[in-house]
Order: sequence, then structure tokens, then C-alpha cells
Amino acid sequence: QVQLVESGGGLVQAGESLRLSCRASGTPLTFVHWAWHRQAPGKEREFVASIVGGGTTSYGDSVKGRFTISRDKAGKTVYLQMNSLRPDDTAVYSCRTVYYGRDVWGQGTQVTVSS
Repeated sequence: QVQLVESGGGLVQAGESLRLSCRASGTPLTFVHWAWHRQAPGKEREFVASIVGGGTTSYGDSVKGRFTISRDKAGKTVYLQMNSLRPDDTAVYSCRTVYYGRDVWGQGTQVTVSS
């Protein structure tokens, strides 16, 4: 059974950067379709970024130009580089991939941005 584990979250000040990682384990399969989502307290889960196929990326409007999604060549890890962080980026960030046609989610990592 595949498992996704995120890391890299923490507490930072506005304007600083963080790099999140999400690693897949429990399967010899590799993954090319990845996404990051986030959920702030009292809010709906929000799409942050995705990378699919040959490397096509998409971003939510609120993070365009500040966040960058990438993946490793081994097909096991996805990254989210977050620059110029703002207090409204505070949320639990979760990664997602597709395993035999169904979505698999990580448990999430907390990102807190202080003003």
C-alpha cells in the first residue's frame, strides 16, 4: 500500500521561504502526477499546484509567481518551493498522487506564517 509522507513545514515570518517535500513509499511504482493542496482553519481545501505528465505545471491564483512545484527523476518525491510567504499562506499542506486510478493523500504538514 502506497504511503505519502510530507515534510518541511514549520513556522516562518512573512517574506521568508520554505520547501516542502512529499515522498512515496510502500510500492515499487513511480509517480508522475502530483499535486499540492492546502487547508486553512475554517476554510475549504484549496488547490495549490500540480505537475503532470512530461512536466506540465499548474498553480492556484493565490500562489502564482511565488510557489514552484517540482518532482525528482526517480518518481518518488514531489517538492513545493514556497517563496515570499504571507500570513494567508498559513495552512496544512497535503500532497496527492494517483495510485491505480484512485487519489492517495499524505497526512499533511503545517505551515504557519507570522506577520
